[in-house]
Amino acid sequence: MNFTLPPEFASRVRIAEPLSRHTSWHVGGPADIFFMPRDREDLLAFLRMLPPEVPLLWLGLGSNLLVRDGGVRGVVVATRDALTALERRGERGVHADAGVPCARLARQCARWDLGPAEFFTGIPGTVGGALAMNAGAFGGETWRHVQSVETVDRHGVVRQRGRDDFRTGYRHVEPPANDEWYLGALFHFDSGSSENDTRALLERRRQTQPIGEWSCGSVFTNPPGDHAARLIESAGLKGLRIGGAVVSTKHANFILNEGAATARDIEELIGKVQQEVARQHGLQLTPECRIVGEAA
Repeated sequence: MNFTLPPEFASRVRIAEPLSRHTSWHVGGPADIFFMPRDREDLLAFLRMLPPEVPLLWLGLGSNLLVRDGGVRGVVVATRDALTALERRGERGVHADAGVPCARLARQCARWDLGPAEFFTGIPGTVGGALAMNAGAFGGETWRHVQSVETVDRHGVVRQRGRDDFRTGYRHVEPPANDEWYLGALFHFDSGSSENDTRALLERRRQTQPIGEWSCGSVFTNPPGDHAARLIESAGLKGLRIGGAVVSTKHANFILNEGAATARDIEELIGKVQQEVARQHGLQLTPECRIVGEAA
């Protein structure tokens, strides 16, 4: 890339940073430039000086993301240490920055007796990622509770947008513009949530999912009227392995990196699962995870 970073950003920039350090699958090649803004204003200033032709990828907790072994060209912006504000707004409102982990949002809503928000404990990412894909768990979905969002474009221009500016569906969001990213959202909840509800869902998650192992969360969306995990299990694919990647024997919609997997192993295993489910059930599973970057 033919541009020079101003020296005031040098302390927050890493060159050729391995993205395996920043993804929950622990795979992925290097980012050309990896930027860790210290706060919102630092982020906006960086965007304003960035040439418009430089590719830009936003990164939260690195879940629901497969970075190929060749890495990512351009700039990766890591938001989780910069966009961290979580505030109550009025009787039923909660504002959460894009870098807030969904589990933190769930816990705080329980303390404020607001809900239903406990389903956020089942989303292993940040609010920004949940907004981008209408993430959900345990029957809840992110955009059911969104009142408005704050976005920024690659020129550092901030906008306030209402929920009606977006078309949303199951694990799908159509924004009004493709070059805007989320800075945060205002959510509306009712009363009645509790820390006991949140703890119960956390325990259910521990019992049914391979928590603590290297995965991206759920790999595939659920087909209408069915569950991807059921289809994968009934196709006999639990334990199916390619290289260091394996279909979890605890929950069939999870693919694990047992420690030595490459992104190529995982991507090939995703394709193999799709192929076998299509052959045996006549259904094409759609990946829920986002796949980015270049092959090695």
